[in-house]
Amino acid sequence: MMKRNLSGKVTSGLMLALLSSASFTLSAAPIYWTDWTTGSDPTSNFVGNGTITTGTSTVDVTYTNPQGIAFFQASGGADYWQNQGGGRNPATSPYTSALVDNIPTGTDIVALKRAGNQTLSFSEAIANPVFSYVSLNGNGYGFTQDFDILSFGDSSDGNACGYWGCGTSYKNVLDLGGGNFEYQLLGTGEPHGTIQFKGAFDSVSWKSLSNENWNGFTVGIQGTKVEVFDVPEPATLALFGLGLFGLGFSRKRLIK
Repeated sequence: MMKRNLSGKVTSGLMLALLSSASFTLSAAPIYWTDWTTGSDPTSNFVGNGTITTGTSTVDVTYTNPQGIAFFQASGGADYWQNQGGGRNPATSPYTSALVDNIPTGTDIVALKRAGNQTLSFSEAIANPVFSYVSLNGNGYGFTQDFDILSFGDSSDGNACGYWGCGTSYKNVLDLGGGNFEYQLLGTGEPHGTIQFKGAFDSVSWKSLSNENWNGFTVGIQGTKVEVFDVPEPATLALFGLGLFGLGFSRKRLIK
C-alpha cells in the first residue's frame, strides 16, 4: 500500500496562497500619445487619423465627428500643452499625475466647437486610455464609459495652470434610465487636465454638451490590451515557477 507524504499538499497550498495574495503597487507609467497625422475638411463630417506606437505595436487611431470641429493641428503650431506662461514641467503639469509620467508629446491637438456625438476608434484593443483636454470652460463632455479624473490645472492643489488659465474639473453621473448612465466631465474656471478610462477598449464615445469655440483634446494609452493585461507580471511568473518547483519536489518525496 502506498502512502503519500503530506508535504505535497502543504507546498502546493502555500504556493496557491502566495499567488492569490500577491499584490502590485500601481504607479506612474509612461503614456504612449497619439501622433495625429491627417484630417478631412473640419467644417463637417470630420475624420482625423493618427497612430500610437508602443514598445511592440503600432495602433491606428480614427476620430470621427459628424458636426465638424474648430481645427485639427497635426504638425507644428502653438503648444497648448504647456503650462500657463510657457514651458513644460512634468512635476507641475496639469496633465501629469501619480499615474501619468509624461505630458502629451508635440503640439498635436483636436479642437472642438460644436455640441454632438463623436468617437475614437482603435485598430486593436488598447489598455487604460487617458484623455487630456484643454480649455474646457464653456462646455462639458458626456461619456458612455466611466472615468477617473487624474489631474487638472489649479494652483490650489499644487499644479500649474494650463495654457489658458486655471480651473477645476469634476464628474457628474447622469442616470438615463434602463441601466444606462452618462458620465459627464464638467468644470469651473478654465479647466485643463487628464482623465483615464480603466480597462480594455476598442473605442471611446462621448458628446460635447454645448457649443463653445474652442476646447481641445488628445488621447494616449498605457499600452495595448495584450501588452498590459495578457502578459503576467514578472513577480507572478516567479511565484508560479516556485509553485511548480515545490510540486516537483514533493512528488520526489513519495514514500512506498
